[in-house]
Amino acid sequence: MAAMRYFATLPAGKLILWCYLVWYLFFAGRYFDPNRNLWLTSLGISGVIGVALFIGTAPDGGAGFKLGRWQVFRLFLTPFCVSSFSALVKGRGFFLIFSPRMAENYVALGLCAAFCAFVAGVKLSRGGRRKFIRD
Repeated sequence: MAAMRYFATLPAGKLILWCYLVWYLFFAGRYFDPNRNLWLTSLGISGVIGVALFIGTAPDGGAGFKLGRWQVFRLFLTPFCVSSFSALVKGRGFFLIFSPRMAENYVALGLCAAFCAFVAGVKLSRGGRRKFIRD
């Protein structure tokens, strides 16, 4: 199964990005706002900043340079998540990315820990202890 192979070889840096996504999804779900302007603005920011990130990442503005499709997707997803997260939690007493309600922070942290445990379990079952320690 391709998904299990992906998680079995997931490097630490991408595991951290997945945890960012888990954190975002928890709070975006918790404070979801159906206001279409919020989401359209986030899409607009994603487009503008995503293009800037792509140009800044590619030597010579991208001429003859190829990033992987998932790398490009992340260049656009990240500003979308940042802008929508900011709009969703505005005026709710957040400090940086942390809710004023500690229980919410613990749930989000627990979800991240559960995801990390899942990945560790896949790595251990697929490649044994030595491979897990090397990653």
